[in-house]
Amino acid sequence: MNPHLIAPTPPMGWNSWDCYGAAVTEKEVRANAEYMAKHLKDFGWEYVIVDIQWYEPGAVSSQYRPFVPLEMDDFSRLMPAANRFPSAADGQGFKPLADYVHGLGLKFGIHIMRGIPRQAVHAATPIKGAFVTARDIVHPNSICPWNTDMYGIDTSKEGAQSYYDSLFELYAKWGIDFVKVDDIAASRLYDIHLPEIAMIREAIYRSGRPMTLSLSPGPAPLEHADFLERNANMWRMTDDFWDLWEPLLDMFDRCEKWQGRTGPGHWPDCDMLPLGHIGIRSVDGGGSDRWTRFTKDEQVAMMTLWTLFRSPLFFGGELNDNDDWTLSLLTNRDVLAMHRDGVEARQVYRNGDRIVWTSKGPENVTYVALFNTGTTPLQVSVMLDELGWSGGAPSAFDMWASEALGTIGERLDLEVASHGARLIRLS
Repeated sequence: MNPHLIAPTPPMGWNSWDCYGAAVTEKEVRANAEYMAKHLKDFGWEYVIVDIQWYEPGAVSSQYRPFVPLEMDDFSRLMPAANRFPSAADGQGFKPLADYVHGLGLKFGIHIMRGIPRQAVHAATPIKGAFVTARDIVHPNSICPWNTDMYGIDTSKEGAQSYYDSLFELYAKWGIDFVKVDDIAASRLYDIHLPEIAMIREAIYRSGRPMTLSLSPGPAPLEHADFLERNANMWRMTDDFWDLWEPLLDMFDRCEKWQGRTGPGHWPDCDMLPLGHIGIRSVDGGGSDRWTRFTKDEQVAMMTLWTLFRSPLFFGGELNDNDDWTLSLLTNRDVLAMHRDGVEARQVYRNGDRIVWTSKGPENVTYVALFNTGTTPLQVSVMLDELGWSGGAPSAFDMWASEALGTIGERLDLEVASHGARLIRLS
């Protein structure tokens, strides 16, 4: 199973974190899946992801309750909390919910933490497929500083691979299509966990089911880019991204750093899109129940950078509350075609508050993104030879406005709003 055959284009979907934190319910997941099937599937959106702590019966927000009992089976594997996911009762796990999502023509995914549950270690519960217990494979000094659910695995111990094999065997039986593994790409205490990533990749292979593998949080170290490309389909370039201008401004540096590393099956990840109605039960990011704090111009700038760079796109808001504006950001076929088919994304220049990016499309198309990171409108321009254009005077099309701009000469020169972007297709 070649991991590069999984996620040949950047994955697109919905994730429960930005609106529901650790406390999403099955009813809410189903409702968002139904919206995606009705309004977004035709545009390429396909993944429905249940984020962290689906195994915590008492979760109420994005604030974790430390050292509380978690739902777990007899083989040290966490199970969905049946009070939040009723279809998971009687040991069925996520299979009924995954079947429902698949029935809508979509794919289903979950979030997990690296390692093994602390309560499994303390109780010395068995590992399926090995003559050892959780206590025998634990690395008790390998902990997550922001969540108490897990200990790390000592990958040198007999039974460590068996534990991960048993996890992904279970996920394959459930019909999982996507697994987001946290506290692994850039742990605050221990940097990147390369041996555990390799074990997880091997466990996916042994499960016999293709699963997109996403690694969090970031920033993942650039020096391990080759390893990440071989072993993961997505990896975060940033810590959790929220609806504030400074993190968005910082993302230009991160994309410049990782440019040239995107390709079929391996996608550096700008993190989720905190758009629409977020913070319903997620109090991270310095906010509470709210509509995104990004201005409309900032939303366009974010979507322009994410799509031209070809980051995965995971919407964080409650889909059923989308207004027409928010939906329009997710259903622009010209922009999504660039995201799907563009290649060779690169920064052309950055000069003060002016930033220009470009990529290539099929049939001699060139995409150009003009950004203004300043506080007043600016003229932003670029010479066609800086874009590598050599096909005579091109026709320009404004992709967000869906408006033809006519033929241009040697220079593209447009006014760009404060904190905004213009996205142009040259052909």
